[in-house]
Order: sequence, then structure tokens, then C-alpha cells
Amino acid sequence: MNNYLKYILGLVLVLIIVFATYFFSVKLESHSDNKLEKEVYTCSMHPQIIRYKAGNCPICGMTLVKKAIKNQVVEGKSIEDLLKPTDNFIVGKFKTTTPKDTILSIEINLPGIVAYDPNSAENVAVRINGRIERMYVNYKFQKVIKGQKLFDLYSPELMTEQQNFIYLIVNDADNTSIILASKQKLELYGMTANQINSLVSTQKANPIISIYSPTSGIIQGTESMTNTVNTAMQKTVTTENLSVKEGDYVKKNQTVFKLLNTDKVWGIFNLSQAYTSLIKTNQSIRISTELDENKFIYARINFVETQFNPLDKTNRVRVYLDNNKMRLPIGMRLQGVVKTNPEKGVWIQKQEMVSIGAKKIVFVKMENGFKATAIKTGIEIDDFVQVLQGISVRDSIAENGNYLIDSESFIKTE
Repeated sequence: MNNYLKYILGLVLVLIIVFATYFFSVKLESHSDNKLEKEVYTCSMHPQIIRYKAGNCPICGMTLVKKAIKNQVVEGKSIEDLLKPTDNFIVGKFKTTTPKDTILSIEINLPGIVAYDPNSAENVAVRINGRIERMYVNYKFQKVIKGQKLFDLYSPELMTEQQNFIYLIVNDADNTSIILASKQKLELYGMTANQINSLVSTQKANPIISIYSPTSGIIQGTESMTNTVNTAMQKTVTTENLSVKEGDYVKKNQTVFKLLNTDKVWGIFNLSQAYTSLIKTNQSIRISTELDENKFIYARINFVETQFNPLDKTNRVRVYLDNNKMRLPIGMRLQGVVKTNPEKGVWIQKQEMVSIGAKKIVFVKMENGFKATAIKTGIEIDDFVQVLQGISVRDSIAENGNYLIDSESFIKTE
């Protein structure tokens, strides 16, 4: 009986020792795990950095923060937030603002210049083969008036037609239909009514015919209309020689030079790419000149060029001006002001948006940080950008999106 009691007491003692050893080991392991959890550090900007002691991030230099595992909270922030890529989620406290639902309108300043209107130019061409006998105008941009003699043309072919006409009026005066046809032929060759009447009275053929100016204007060479506008905008020299000179042979229908009309001119303005969607045809424009900035010309936009000018990175806006009374010199600098139509929408400031290639993003405030959110933008007015999709006026976004960018991680964003 005593041996059996001793055996029972021994077994109980062994069980107590085993239980105490197990409890102590579990307690020690739990304490060790808690200690390990508290000794793990990471970078809030670069969660791939893991250290087992305090220090600084080797990438950005920020102070490492303690982290825990199994979704425990470290200083009020979830470890899930800290482990998110920095191009998608930013942990931190930054100033925020909200998008504005409002109506915006601005005045756009457009620098411009006075240029010739090539559509109102008139070609001076010869109507018969011949040789330039004498020139009465010799320089480009020389001013002429209607009816002024421009040059004399020597033409043996014209002399033959004159002799035929004289023969008909002398020897076949009753054949009025043929005489009329011969007279019309001389008119088609460029002879005026006075010249034909003189031919009838003198009955003497003259191989030299004088060509007169059909209108008033400025002498220009034989360049294309596009070159004419560009030349008028760029050149300041008014004594450049014409390409056609005395003694040159010319062919039928060949243009000798152009007459540019100064009564009808263009105002050509440079439009920045950022405002192309705001400028429309028939919009009002207020124009001032460099001679008097307080005197305004009110007109309407007649044409907005769609072709991009690679030289000054702008599009051109064209305004037709009646220069009959204003007498604006060609090449004068202009300043145009266009007030845009009111645009209603959701707007943010440019600094709140970040451009990543073709993508536009903002950082929307979440519970424990900021989430990168893609947006679709519309027009730009001054420092504001219209937001079409992605956020609403109820969202809070970072006031300065560029401040939240980590350059390394954003380069990897696609």
C-alpha cells in the first residue's frame, strides 16, 4: 500500500514538472516573438527595406519605422498600407484640398502682326509673247496706283495683229463683224480702248504696248501666296529688286508680278497649344497696336489654322481687317485679347496633378494615407485643369502631388 502511494505521488510530481516546463517554454517563445516583432524596422517609402534595428533608409534616407506582422498596428498605421507600392499608396500626413465645381472664364492674350491678304492680291500677267522693253517699277514693295504705267512690252505677234486690223478698216470697212472680231482680239492681247482708237486714227502699227496697273497696291514678286504672307511678315527691306528685268523675254500668260492690296489685310496671331480648344471661329477679339495701346479695334476671328507651326510651337489665328481707313503698316505688331466662353466643370490646380506619360493622376486621401488615382482631364484655364473622370468634389486630394512622388518607383509605373 505504501509503495502504491509512492508511485502515485511520483507520477503527479512528474506531470507537474512537465506541465511547468511546457508553460515556461510557451511563455518564453511568445515573449521572444513579441520582442522580434518590435525589433523589425522598415521604410514607409520603400517597404522592401527590412532591418532588425533602428536606422535610416539606404535609398531615401528617411528614418526607419517599427513594423509588426500579422496585420498588427504600428503607430496607428496598418502594415498592409506600409507594404503597398509607393506608386499606388503613400503613407503620411500632407496638406489636402478638394476639387472645385465652378465656372471659369479667362482672357487670352494673342501676340500678332499685320500681314498682306494674298486673297485680295491681283496678278499682272502678259497676254502675248514678247520682250520687256522698259520697266517703270523696279523694286518690291513699291507703291503704285490704278492706271499707272508698269512696263512696255515689245511683241512682233502683236504688230502682225495690228496690221491685220488696219487692213480691215481701210480695205473692208463694211465687214463690221470681222473688224469687231479683230478688235476684240487686240483687246485680249492687252490693248486698251484708247490704244485701239489711236491705232484707228493713225493707222500705224506699233510693236510696243504699254501695260498699266489694274488696281492700286504694292508691287510684289512672283512668289506663291504662302511665301507672300511670310515675306510680308519677316522682311523690312523695301528696295529688293524684282526678278523680271528689262530685256527679259516673257511668254503668254506669264505673271510678271503681283499687286498686293493694302486696303484689305490680315491680322495674324499666335495661339498657344494649351488654348486651342478655347478659341473658335467668329469669336470676338479686341485688338490694339504698338502705336496706341489704348485705342482698340473690335473684330471677329475668321479662321483658326489646324496646322501646328513647328518654329514657334503655336497655331495661327487669322482676322480679316478693313485697312482702308485704319492704314495699318504691314509688319506692325498687334496685341489681341479674346475672352473665352464660360466653362462649367470640376477643376483642380495644376500642382495637384501629376503627369506620368499619357496618364494623369492625383493622390486621394484615404484612412491611413493617399491612394494614386488616375483621372481624365479636359481643357486648361490659367492654373486650373478640368477633371472629366476619376474624382469628384467630395474627394480630398493632396495639395501638391509632385511632393508625394518617389522618382524611382514612378519610373517603373506603366
